Amino acid sequence: MAGDFVVGDLVRYAAERHLRDLRDAERRGYFFRPELAQRALNFFPSVFTITDGPAAGQPFNLLPYQVFCVGSLMGWVNADGRWRFRTGFVETGKGQAKSPMMAGLGLYAMGWCGFARAQIYSIAANKQTANVLFKDATAMCRAQIPGYDEGETLAQLGKVLLRGEGDNTHKIEHPGSQSFFLPLAGGAQQSGPRPRMVLADEIHEFTVDTQIEIWRRAITKVAGSAMMVMGTNTPATAQLVGTSYSNTAIAIAKGDVKDDTQFSFVARVDKRDHETVFTDEQCWPKALPALGITYPVQNLREEVATAQTRLSTAASVKRLYFGIPTGAADFWIREDKWAAVLDVIDDDTIAALRDCPCYLSLDLSKKNDLTALTATWRDGAGILWQKTWYWTTEDGLVDRAKRDQAPYDDWVEAGFLTAVPGATIHKTFPAARVAELCATHNVQELTFDIAQFADFLEACGEIGLSVWTFEGPDKPAGNGLKLVRHAQGTKVMFESKQYCMPRSIERFEDRILKGTIVIDNSPVTYSCASNAAIDTDGQENRAFSKKRSRGRIDGIVTSAMGAGAADGAELEAKSYEGGFFVDLDADEDEA
Repeated sequence: MAGDFVVGDLVRYAAERHLRDLRDAERRGYFFRPELAQRALNFFPSVFTITDGPAAGQPFNLLPYQVFCVGSLMGWVNADGRWRFRTGFVETGKGQAKSPMMAGLGLYAMGWCGFARAQIYSIAANKQTANVLFKDATAMCRAQIPGYDEGETLAQLGKVLLRGEGDNTHKIEHPGSQSFFLPLAGGAQQSGPRPRMVLADEIHEFTVDTQIEIWRRAITKVAGSAMMVMGTNTPATAQLVGTSYSNTAIAIAKGDVKDDTQFSFVARVDKRDHETVFTDEQCWPKALPALGITYPVQNLREEVATAQTRLSTAASVKRLYFGIPTGAADFWIREDKWAAVLDVIDDDTIAALRDCPCYLSLDLSKKNDLTALTATWRDGAGILWQKTWYWTTEDGLVDRAKRDQAPYDDWVEAGFLTAVPGATIHKTFPAARVAELCATHNVQELTFDIAQFADFLEACGEIGLSVWTFEGPDKPAGNGLKLVRHAQGTKVMFESKQYCMPRSIERFEDRILKGTIVIDNSPVTYSCASNAAIDTDGQENRAFSKKRSRGRIDGIVTSAMGAGAADGAELEAKSYEGGFFVDLDADEDEA
């Protein structure tokens, strides 16, 4: 707050919260004890030696940001002297020594906080990641104690016992208190745990939050001091678990969410730095608080130089080092361009588009996955505007959310997704929305995937919506809403009878890259875009692949269909220079 450090807005929010709590948290039963904070801060350089990097062999003096984190976690207590914080969340850029800090906290809680039979656990999404933090802890136990004779370590002096040799060490014990430190990976569980501290590393790598929530509940059950400390890089938007925890931590720091039991420290560059982050080195410490102290500036300059010449790595560098959460490495299009066309399309915006040509596109669910309906309007300036509505089933919603790694229940509560009663989505739900749009907007046509479409036609009949299927420009038109087929594979179709995905993807991408489309900023649509994978044939024709995608992609499919229809609405026979026409939908003799 005094300006002594270059920090981003999110870190400043955390500092403001601390100062605010010093003033008024006592009224809520929480007290800051500087002596407890100082004891923890003194413990690190008194007992631990840095075990890696240029400073190896020196006392482990905490970095300024680590002083704030460790001092806050250990210094705040309630009226009974119990640790105030049940959860600590620390997010920084890559290489900022989060894991050694967490390992030191685990050892401190294991043997030097006065707890008998303390249980300390290191957890992560997989065994390898769980062992990274644990290996830091074992290395610190084998390292020279500052100020002691050469060769005197915690292990050599018998302060701790290491079970296993070298990299195969699997448990740290503190005989004086009968406490232990144990790594657990992925779905591994400990029978009847009573954890004093759980250290959850690399939260962004978790694909489901089941294990995190199990340990959080275990922490809650402990009567005395107990804490889960989570560390992470900024998650990619496709990493839904990490994104959810990160967003909550940000909201707590800002004061948008009230939770006196969670500590939050999130270091990212500010939004105003996003466009110039590669060239403005002054903003780098906002996301990298160890930069120039333990993390060499030249290392980062080399990463940035590579990212500027290789577009494929730019997004991941922005996310991993600078905290810009648009870095899904395999996003199907440049994610910064995608993010740039997102905006809120509310009821007022939709009403203003009432008289513009409107093209509907529909992807129906087979049973209980997502049904998506997209409306695409073309305004007088030629800009496309897209809004997508989603339906799913109430039955099995929570289990399906865990399986699909998507917060469906949160989306339903926030109004981005509609959960309908039963185990299947009756087609009258999207049919009713189509009828409403036809009654109030200048709807030109509806494009559809033929899968499940017979049920939709039946639903239209049930609600009295008149429709007819387009069969070609030489066939008579019907009454009501025009329905046009949209092929989903990589095969290119002549647009005399239907649309095709390769052409629609081309038109959709052109719009995104040129910034001539506005897409409603729905987390469901963003999730669909993040999940999307592309199939490509030998002629470079592309289509979205539901089999290869990481999750539901229905909303991005209908968005591409809508853009393809809006930009190719005049279905004409395509002719070669020789003047003849080939219909690829015809059988061999007709062709």
